[in-house]
Amino acid sequence: MSDWFEAEDNVEKAHQLYEQGRWDEAARALRRALASDPYQIEWLFNLGLTLEAGGNHAEASEVFSQVMELSPQDAQAGILAGVNAMEGDDPARAIRLLEQAEKLDPSDASTYIHRISAYARLGDYEQAETMFYLAQGVDAERADLYSTMGDMLLDRREYERAAWCLREVSRLDPEHPRLHVRLASTMGAMGRPERARQLYMRALREDPGDVDCLLDLADLLASLERFDEAEEKYRRVLELEPESVDAHFGLGSVGERRGDLTASLSKYEIVLRLDPGYAEARRRVAGLILDGVRRDAQPAQRLLRLDLRDFLERPDSYNDDEASRLGELLIDAGMPREAREVWQVLVDRADRDAERWHLLGVALLESGDVEGGIGACRRVIELDPRHLRAMHNLALVHLRRGRWARARYWIRRGLSIAPEDRGLRQLRTRLRLALSTEVLRFVVRPIRRPVSRQRSQHKA
Repeated sequence: MSDWFEAEDNVEKAHQLYEQGRWDEAARALRRALASDPYQIEWLFNLGLTLEAGGNHAEASEVFSQVMELSPQDAQAGILAGVNAMEGDDPARAIRLLEQAEKLDPSDASTYIHRISAYARLGDYEQAETMFYLAQGVDAERADLYSTMGDMLLDRREYERAAWCLREVSRLDPEHPRLHVRLASTMGAMGRPERARQLYMRALREDPGDVDCLLDLADLLASLERFDEAEEKYRRVLELEPESVDAHFGLGSVGERRGDLTASLSKYEIVLRLDPGYAEARRRVAGLILDGVRRDAQPAQRLLRLDLRDFLERPDSYNDDEASRLGELLIDAGMPREAREVWQVLVDRADRDAERWHLLGVALLESGDVEGGIGACRRVIELDPRHLRAMHNLALVHLRRGRWARARYWIRRGLSIAPEDRGLRQLRTRLRLALSTEVLRFVVRPIRRPVSRQRSQHKA
């Protein structure tokens, strides 16, 4: 009997701890209670809720699954098990659990709504849309149905359809969380910046301390070159969150666009002090240093090596633009061997992209792999027969190696496409000078030899 009272005390204590936001302690108290009676469904359900609140989604999903085993008709436990499986990054398991919950209660559209997100996480957008239509058949007046579908469409950049979904959310639930912010983001992506600005301002009137909304609005104003207003919003964020890396980065970006590069560099360096892993800030700092804002290039090289390390460890975490920028900066920093590694990955991603092959060729040539560089340049011209820079590089490398006929071929081919190209015309002049020098050597040598012999005979 005393064990029962002790278990009840632990449950009461867990409730108090939960209300205080001390979820780990609350979970431990519930586990102590369940140790005396592991089949108490209510306690087990509360443990699942507590783990969910504390962000322990994988454990919460397992606990709700246990509730389903003890209470096979509990569709709500199945839904919560599925939702937490998805939050715990296991969307496939989430789908299985939500399918079980659907069988228990086909009238609850939640099982379909959550599967929209799960299928989208797996990249199966066709099935996600199927879940949307099935949910509409069950309950077409649920705001969270259109909100979930809108989020998926935003991720896929289907902005027109996303906007329709969000307008449906507005019709069904005008107070839906962050509705105006999401609509504003969609309007901005659709090329309607003024409407986006109005929606952001409306959202801020409802919640002036919404940091994410302030940042989005600041970014929008910066894109419109309304720099004073953008800076004011970034500074407002810093009043609310002094260590906001996004606000410091935004101020750096605005300063860079204004031409105040020294101030911009300082802001980016604050970002790196707050978050050393902020890759874009590393590249911005390195780029400004290489552009001459500071004389010492070593800090730029150090930052680029860090970025390269991260890129090689997780290449898929860098999109093409980010990786390309890294490769270009490595070449600018006099690190062509390192740049080769970046451009090789990018070429492997898209082996019919002439520009990527061109920059790989530059890195190969700069690092001393002449034959590899020549091969890359020739590949560029296979893909783009009018690529003048590749022709320029081929002409230059052959000129340096004394292969006059090959140099002449690429110069003439390039000039046939762009007769006024300054670089190719300069190479043509260099070629003519080189050939003139070779002719002089050929003519002078036979004249000098007899003179030399005559002098030797005279001395003799």
